[in-house]
Amino acid sequence: MIEVNGLTKSYFHKGKRVTVFKDLSFKINRGESIALLGRNGAGKSTLLRLLGGIDLPDRGTIRRNGSISWPVGLTGGFQGSLSARENLTFVCKIYSSADEVQDKIKYVEDFAEIGEYFDRPFKTYSSGMRSRVAFGLSMAFDFDVYLIDEVTSAGDERFRAKSREILQERHRNADFIMVDHNLLGLKLHCNRAFLLHQGKLIEFDSLSEGIEKHKSLLLNPSESVADRKSTQDRQPSAIPTQHPHRGATPRVAPLANSSQQISKVKTSQVKGDKK
Repeated sequence: MIEVNGLTKSYFHKGKRVTVFKDLSFKINRGESIALLGRNGAGKSTLLRLLGGIDLPDRGTIRRNGSISWPVGLTGGFQGSLSARENLTFVCKIYSSADEVQDKIKYVEDFAEIGEYFDRPFKTYSSGMRSRVAFGLSMAFDFDVYLIDEVTSAGDERFRAKSREILQERHRNADFIMVDHNLLGLKLHCNRAFLLHQGKLIEFDSLSEGIEKHKSLLLNPSESVADRKSTQDRQPSAIPTQHPHRGATPRVAPLANSSQQISKVKTSQVKGDKK
């Protein structure tokens, strides 16, 4: 379960504060997979980073009951002068026990299929090779919730098919919060929709309804959404939903870091440029 209350995020840009979203509140129960919708720049990737604990909000709380991945396929944390093997060794020592490290590295090496480049500096990789390694690393760990940001669009067709297959396997035991401009992928994995629009988040219990509203706003951004209650106007749903691919008793994966349980930032004035 993920519960968000009063979440606000802004950045400084060219000397001015730009608010991405303000006072978002929502709840995601076990068994719910969310399609995160919105036009480019709406704040979808920002929200995923906040939920994954790799960025901090200006104010608000995020409570997590279970393990949440970093954004799947994220390459920003890799050190360019180290090889994939060396980068993975460092990450696996943090997120797994000592006797699991080599097995996880082997899993990523087999999944990525980049041959001798696996032992060359990461900065020499093509974007496709980086995506292969980063996606394989994310899939090497079991999380209760995976944060997925356009990852199935990376690589060649063979790798995309391989990615879709492993995601379907993970979805049997985990939930997704998913950003994907390929709406078919969202329909395959998600059962609810959150739409970010003009700094607000609108919840849809019907995925198809959320997608249709998203399409409509792409054509007419000024269209009113007043007929829907935003998360600033509604209380988070407390109705539990059973996962469509598993029984009533969920599998609980160990938390990688107990500090992921709760992120809380008190209301404060953010100073200085923040990128």
